[in-house]
Amino acid sequence: MVNVVAESSATVDRDRISTDPIIAAIDIGTNSVHMVIVRIVADLPAFSIIAREKETVRLGDRDPQTGNLTPEAILRALGALKRCQEVAKSLNVQQIYAVATSAVREAPNGHDFVRSIESELGLSVNIISGQEEARRIYLGVLSGVEFNNTPHMIIDIGGGSTELILGDSHEPRTLSSTKIGAVRLTTEFLPTNPISDLSLNYLRAFVRGQLERAIDEIKANLQPGELPKMVGTSGTIETLAAVLNIDKNGQVPDRIHGFKIQLSELRNLIDRLRKMTVAERTTIEGISDRRSEIIVAGAVILQEAMSMLGMKSLSVCERSLREGVVVDWMLTQGLIEDRLKYQGSIRERSTLKIAGKYGVDLPHSQRVAELALSLLDQTHGQIHNWDKSIRQLLWSAAILHNSGHFVSHDAHHKHSYYLIRYGELLGFTESEIDLIANVARYHRKSPPKKKHQNLQNLTKDQRSIVSQLSAILRVAVALDRRRIGAIKDVSLNCDLTTRECHLTFFPTDPADACVLECWSLDYKKPIFETEFDLKLLTTRG
Repeated sequence: MVNVVAESSATVDRDRISTDPIIAAIDIGTNSVHMVIVRIVADLPAFSIIAREKETVRLGDRDPQTGNLTPEAILRALGALKRCQEVAKSLNVQQIYAVATSAVREAPNGHDFVRSIESELGLSVNIISGQEEARRIYLGVLSGVEFNNTPHMIIDIGGGSTELILGDSHEPRTLSSTKIGAVRLTTEFLPTNPISDLSLNYLRAFVRGQLERAIDEIKANLQPGELPKMVGTSGTIETLAAVLNIDKNGQVPDRIHGFKIQLSELRNLIDRLRKMTVAERTTIEGISDRRSEIIVAGAVILQEAMSMLGMKSLSVCERSLREGVVVDWMLTQGLIEDRLKYQGSIRERSTLKIAGKYGVDLPHSQRVAELALSLLDQTHGQIHNWDKSIRQLLWSAAILHNSGHFVSHDAHHKHSYYLIRYGELLGFTESEIDLIANVARYHRKSPPKKKHQNLQNLTKDQRSIVSQLSAILRVAVALDRRRIGAIKDVSLNCDLTTRECHLTFFPTDPADACVLECWSLDYKKPIFETEFDLKLLTTRG
């Protein structure tokens, strides 16, 4: 079994002793068997991913005469599922929910295969239709992407089928599944490598013909004036995003959630890959041995879909069918009463989930966040002009600024950076997560410096955001120094003529002099003053 991703041994231990249910979702696909293990946090509602499993089994390599799943593929799949069960048992999974898709639903012996899984492993597997697969993909993406009441076109390219969905924050408008996939098309159209012009042109024409109905349906369900966005999921799309976003050191990103694929870059990559042998493709960082065999066919599906939909770019979502199975279970259990409510608070729920995981003192962090946002709002148009989207980044950084205590009190601000940066904050792009992590990182000790490694990949504007938001966060942290809510409110007014900023604080208890908060503010304010070129003067209201 390969690609086991566990958050940490400490996290696993916490999950084991939690009373929240731990469940697993398995997707038995045409190319691979995937499993995700999650802990349900019912009161948010949300789920925390504990581990992932993936193994390439190629059920799609069916008998060319009968269309049956081959004995060899069945054996590989049974072995992978058994290993999934073993991992699930080791992590105290209470229930496994498994679904089978294209290869199994189309094979004449698909139901026999499912029965053999149940008899040999005691695992119940549901074969789902293409439309049901699309619906659960929609739910999975809905759990990981902020729709902001904007329609989104979702594409999931599997080994045997491609799902195209048009959905908004409320519901999916169209759900389609087309029998074109990376494994299927490689077998039928690309028997040799490098790939000839003739083979590639045949493939492109076939893909366009197969996608036409689904794309016409999407266009018909868009309202006049709507400008939809596009989201891509699946191993093919994740691989393409990884290759197209290799950094200056030749390394693929650790996570590609929120990364972009540009149509123009995709066209160039296809032209490059199709001129290579399979062995040559494997030398490219980010492309595995088995993926190198089918990557061109999958890339062509994506290119044609984007072209036909008139989309120049798409964003990658790492959540898909497996996570959709989890969300669907939560819906059936009554844990999510309103899908729109669930969708609208992805960022907040994800931030609170991380805070809970790392034992953050939430009342303190929430007070700090409220104070920080108040300071940000009161100084807008005076010492900064950041738009409203920045508020969410500051809020999340404030909630998580002390998460590093989970590792150690010493240098906990640095630990906070790593826990946030490499945690599973959903609804944010990778660059936004980087900003949140850095703002939290600089809530204490030294201010941001160009030489710091964690700032190297940020643009000038992004470094400015980090410097200014972290300076504001420092002031907010000082104002709750005793962690008792001693200060209930603040008023801030900046005089740019005298270069003075007057901060008035209002104690919760009128008899409280807030001596420790005043001392902490005097200690922390120099970085704020330097950043904004202002003198910060404090008075008690």
